[in-house]
Amino acid sequence: MESSNPKPTPPGSKTKSRRATSAEPPSKRRSAAVTIRDVAEDSGFSSATVSIVLNNAPLARYIPDTTKARIQKAAQHLGYRPNLFARSLRGRRSHTVGVMVFDMTDPYCTLVLRGIENTLYQSSFLPILTDVHNERSRFERYLEMLLDRRIEGLVVLANWLFVDINVLADLEKNNIPTAIVGRELKNDHISSVIVDNNLGARAAFEHLYSLGHRKIAFIRGPRELSDTEPRWRGVRTLARERGLELDSRLIVDLPESRDPFSSFEQGYKLTEELLHRRRPFTALMAFDDMTAFGAIRALAKAGVRVPEQCSVVGFDDVSPAAIYSPALTTVRQPMEVMGTAAATIVLEAISATLEKKPVRTIHRRIVPDLIVRDSTRSVK
Repeated sequence: MESSNPKPTPPGSKTKSRRATSAEPPSKRRSAAVTIRDVAEDSGFSSATVSIVLNNAPLARYIPDTTKARIQKAAQHLGYRPNLFARSLRGRRSHTVGVMVFDMTDPYCTLVLRGIENTLYQSSFLPILTDVHNERSRFERYLEMLLDRRIEGLVVLANWLFVDINVLADLEKNNIPTAIVGRELKNDHISSVIVDNNLGARAAFEHLYSLGHRKIAFIRGPRELSDTEPRWRGVRTLARERGLELDSRLIVDLPESRDPFSSFEQGYKLTEELLHRRRPFTALMAFDDMTAFGAIRALAKAGVRVPEQCSVVGFDDVSPAAIYSPALTTVRQPMEVMGTAAATIVLEAISATLEKKPVRTIHRRIVPDLIVRDSTRSVK
């Protein structure tokens, strides 16, 4: 171990000439990464001693405080930053979590990602975000890249036409804790966080029914989308309980599309189709908010006032819903809460793995809220 008072170096020696360069402005030296060797030369101690101090190694407790102070002062002066990547390789830790989104353009994503990011930040984990564009090949390639970078966990935001992908088996093989937001897979190793779609659709339908609406049109989701069936089941169950017969001629389906914004255009076209069928309806229940926006636009073009002549309900409560004209009544998915829950599940699984404890697969179903705004009113 080095003495806290190193011997003075004779004039003209190599060490002194190098240390003299420390008088250069830090901005010049920072053009290249500052290493432990640089700190050692600046402080006058060996690289081994500097490494022990800066990495707070167990042997650091035997080093005098004056030595530590001089080393830390030199490191700060030079702008030294530890090589976290190299440290992670040595410790087999990366402190990174992969976050895969199926379509970044979907406004549904924003708050979910905020919940994920906040939770990871508080635990000093770095998210690595990828957008797979609803393409299986891109999903597989990004997953391979994330595994190569030794992510410690994965959160998948299945926000649009996500389908079961067998390559997820690689996550089980690599023991990567994983949580999926928006889709519950029939899998014993992958956790999930979803909204209770059945309950949400039931609440929206109950709201319209309580306002006196009996002739209600429905724009259902794409049949391939996992949210569609439980939402429609909630509608059918409540209709049966209320003794209300649903008119099949007032029911249309969104087509499959890789673009979440297509639901606006399709909501517009399908509402026009419903109007052309000349089957009167006093309310319209849309699969999601974007579909509802398109429906309101079509109704306005046809001279049908919302909500005076037709009430409209959406699902999701994306940001524009509150400022749309009229402000949209909708079912709010607690999206930030869902992102927080998914990230928390993954972080707890990472901790359990490190402590060699069993990792539990968790499936959380979160209750949505009905947000009543200006697009619905009672039947006159």
